Amino acid sequence: MRGPLGSVIGKYPSSDGNGEHGGGNGIIKYNRKCRDVVFLVFFIAFWIAMIVNSSFGFNQGNPLRLNFGLDYKGNVCGGKHADFDLRQLELKYWVNPNQVYQSGLKNSQVKLSNARTICLLDCPIPSEDSLNWVCDYPEGDLRLSLDDWIDMNYDYFADLTPELRNTSLQLQGPCYPVIFPSVNVYWSCQFIARPSNVSLTHWKQMNGVTIADDMVIDKSIHKSINSRSSVLKRYVADVGKSWPVLIVCGGFLPLFLSLLWLLMIRHFVTGMPWVTVFLFNGLIISVTMFYYMKAGWIGNDAISPIIGEHDPYYHVSAREQHHIRAAAFLMTCVMIVAVLSSIAIVRRILMATSVLKVAAKVIGEVQALIIFPVIPYVILAIFYMFWLSAALHLFSSGQIVQNDCNTNCCAYDLKAKRVSCDDCCGYSIHYTSHIAASILFHLFGCYWATQFIIACSSTVIAGSVASYYWARGETSTAIPFLPVFSSMKLLMRYSLGSVAIGSLIVSFVESTRFILEAIRRRLKVADILPESWIKRMLFYTSQFCLKCIELTIKSVNRNAYIMIAITGKGFFRASEMATDLIISNILRIGRVNVIGDVILFLGKLCVSLASALFSFLMLDTHKYKSSHNKITSPLFPVLVCWGLGYIVATLFFAVVEMSIDTIILSYCQDAEEHQGTAHYAPPLLIETFDEQNEVQRIGQ
Repeated sequence: MRGPLGSVIGKYPSSDGNGEHGGGNGIIKYNRKCRDVVFLVFFIAFWIAMIVNSSFGFNQGNPLRLNFGLDYKGNVCGGKHADFDLRQLELKYWVNPNQVYQSGLKNSQVKLSNARTICLLDCPIPSEDSLNWVCDYPEGDLRLSLDDWIDMNYDYFADLTPELRNTSLQLQGPCYPVIFPSVNVYWSCQFIARPSNVSLTHWKQMNGVTIADDMVIDKSIHKSINSRSSVLKRYVADVGKSWPVLIVCGGFLPLFLSLLWLLMIRHFVTGMPWVTVFLFNGLIISVTMFYYMKAGWIGNDAISPIIGEHDPYYHVSAREQHHIRAAAFLMTCVMIVAVLSSIAIVRRILMATSVLKVAAKVIGEVQALIIFPVIPYVILAIFYMFWLSAALHLFSSGQIVQNDCNTNCCAYDLKAKRVSCDDCCGYSIHYTSHIAASILFHLFGCYWATQFIIACSSTVIAGSVASYYWARGETSTAIPFLPVFSSMKLLMRYSLGSVAIGSLIVSFVESTRFILEAIRRRLKVADILPESWIKRMLFYTSQFCLKCIELTIKSVNRNAYIMIAITGKGFFRASEMATDLIISNILRIGRVNVIGDVILFLGKLCVSLASALFSFLMLDTHKYKSSHNKITSPLFPVLVCWGLGYIVATLFFAVVEMSIDTIILSYCQDAEEHQGTAHYAPPLLIETFDEQNEVQRIGQ
């Protein structure tokens, strides 16, 4: 049974009506004790594990591996190594065309990962009147610096001894002919299957071995570049390279817009629902048009996998192009549904206005609420910077090992001064199962930490607003001078464990739903979904039910945080109290609160869509289209900015959202304790809940 809260959360009139008794010296009960300590200890242990996990990534990872390939020595292109400084040599080039050709043949034992590669400044092109060469890094008896080698266009064939020239004509190095033109595709030199007749003629005249010139030669490299693992690495690298965009569009811009929205709610509450709806429609249409542009459906600004200048008649397809088109199609569907839904709620906006007026009055009385979300914002910003850096290193962790190719390949070793057939296999990055587990743990940690910070912020806001309500909406000596900081103190001292378990439950349910959805997509791609319509129905019903459970838990958690702030109870007891109160007053709460929540949700989407729109604009500058900083696709950076914008908006909009929920719960409890008449409710709130006025508004 739920007992009266008057003695806990406010001055409650005695039974004879002559006095008041309270549960402590203030509006909120202070004689509390720590709750859910076990979960707090678990949360601290989790953070220790997060730090250890991130340390592994920082120790083993190298973000350069996400974009750039490995050379024949196992060095990462674009990095500084013990033997050579390759920081300006970012492009991966396959020097032996026959190895590339053989790797593309069916049932071939030769793999492209074992073909000999080297890091270059730009992709070599065949000469129009002679034969160009690409030679190994200068070492051994060759008295050349790496800079001199670059200045010579990687060609020191003329300085070789007759013996080394002969091994080069056998495609065993140290120099290899440039027969095929190539183009820079995502920092790999993609062969164009059109050999230069001049270069091929010179090669034959020098009695070089036969070089295959079939179309297979460009398909093998293209397949490697478009592999799913390579695409995922490039997407992650895009997020890392666009960090200035994330700071501006995912940090500062939503901060400014959220503060502006709160101030507008404070001073122009009547017009804000209308402004929010119209802005939302305009922003979602604008973002959809940008997806159309990048997909190539509007204008000439489609993304291209080719970096730098190239033949305009030569086109290369990439998975990123298909993904951006799929995103454009999805955004079209979302845009249509969103615009139609926003039009459908226009008649209900007057009801939302009445609810927002109450929240505006609270913000006006407890003005520190507008500034308070800056504190969790700064904490989250610091956490995200650390988390993103660790994520880049975790995704690029792994051990560089030489392959066991078991193929007949030989290459000249300039240091050993001989042709070696035992050490010519290529290198690759070996990933183990524990790395995948570390990445999943890191992703879950981000979600839990985000939910935890948002929950802490919501609880503090709820405690501050409750102090306002139970003082009859007036300034009272019973309200602490700074109720926000008083509420923060209570949270930090007594209720962190309760907030930790609440945020963990949401994170676990959401992660489970995500994993099940990923499994469903894999089964759909593999075409092994249940064939029976009954099994299909059960499969999709389970997905729907899990989503409903997730939404229900989020709603219960939000109200549980209110009861935690007011009563100081543990999470499960607070959830029970909140649920009981909501069920008892479901009709009263539902009429007023649903439309208000919709307007707040549209407001969050406005902020996040604005972040996505401006990120598109920033990524469209020359900096992110050049060779080193090129973004392979704006898809992931825009989605990250969109998500960050929504999180920041959630922190600030919680001021309004939790104010409404806290006052409504307090009103319901107040009315129950006083035989249906709310004793502490401000006049504006009583007017909002007047049933006759509500019926009139609904009928309009």
